[in-house]
Order: sequence, then structure tokens, then C-alpha cells
Amino acid sequence: MAGYHVPPLESLVDQFEALPGIGHKTAQRLAYFVLGMPAEQAQGFAQSILEAHENIHACAVCCNLTDGELCPVCRSDVRDKSLICVVEEPKDVFALERAGEYNGLYHVLHGAISPLSGVGPDQLRIKELLARMGPQVGEVIMATNPTVEGEATAMYLSRLLKPLGVRVTRLAYGIPVGGDLEYADEVTLQRAMEGRQEL
Repeated sequence: MAGYHVPPLESLVDQFEALPGIGHKTAQRLAYFVLGMPAEQAQGFAQSILEAHENIHACAVCCNLTDGELCPVCRSDVRDKSLICVVEEPKDVFALERAGEYNGLYHVLHGAISPLSGVGPDQLRIKELLARMGPQVGEVIMATNPTVEGEATAMYLSRLLKPLGVRVTRLAYGIPVGGDLEYADEVTLQRAMEGRQEL
């Protein structure tokens, strides 16, 4: 079987394997699953990918993903325009919206400062964030990830924003609900202690 090659199948496996978090075995399973689809369903799947790639772009204000000029959050009349929550990626907006606790605006950086990966402030949507600062903005919440890169990005933005007279806060991190203290790392425990609230 060593000489058995089906180039279109191998190409499909390679495409799936290029996706984040997909190993070779999973890529093979996905490829075989797609091959087993009825032709109409496979065409619909491919068409959805092409349409999403063609029609989805960055919101003109917050840089989140949208198919219009403005995303639904920026278009809304009921959102609190004095609050801007800064996140690294569009998927972070979806996570915060799913929680249903936040009613302000967002700003998506599309990454975090990471000198080791060659990502500096110029590669992020920082200029767009600074352009949004005005008298109506009272607070900017840093909701970057609790990683070295996320922390560095939050500190960098804080130094840029504080001189503009904007209150800059950091999302609290701590022990997840249902989690055990014995399994929490030192940074998480430190954050949990710093972010404690009165009962």
C-alpha cells in the first residue's frame, strides 16, 4: 500500500491539517467525511467557505468581523458608548457576548504584541483604537488573554491611553467555577487573590 496515492484526497487532507488544532488523523477523518457527503451538500459546504471569505471583513469602527460596513454592536442604539472592551481576536467578542453581562462596545486588535513571533504594535489595530478616543469614552477594559503576550499588550495600551484621560481597567482572572485550588497555577491564584471582592 506504500505506493497508493490519491492526489485530490491527499490535498484535501493537507488543507484540513493546515487548520489550527487539527492533526493528521483528524484531517483524514474530516476528508473522508467530506468525500462521503452527497454532492449537493459538499458544494454547499465549499460555497459557504467561499461566501464567508468574500463577504466578511473588519468593521469600520471596532475591527470585529461583519458582513456590513458596521458590525451589529457598533450599529446598536442601546449599547453603552462610554465603555470599550479591547480583545485580541473576534472569537473573544463572541465569548463575551455569550456571557451576556457586558453592554458596551468592543475593539478587536487581531492579535497581541509578541516580539518572538515578529508581531509588534504596528501589526495590530492600535491606531484605530486611539482614533476612537474622545470625550464620550470613559473607560477602556483590557480583556486581552492572560498570557505573557496578552499582559504585554494590555500594559502597552494602558501607557498609551492613560495620558488621554481615559480610565483603563483590566479584566479580572481567577479560579474557574467548579475548579479546584490544588490544580490552579501560581499566576491564576495571584490573579484570583488580586481580583477578590467583598461578600
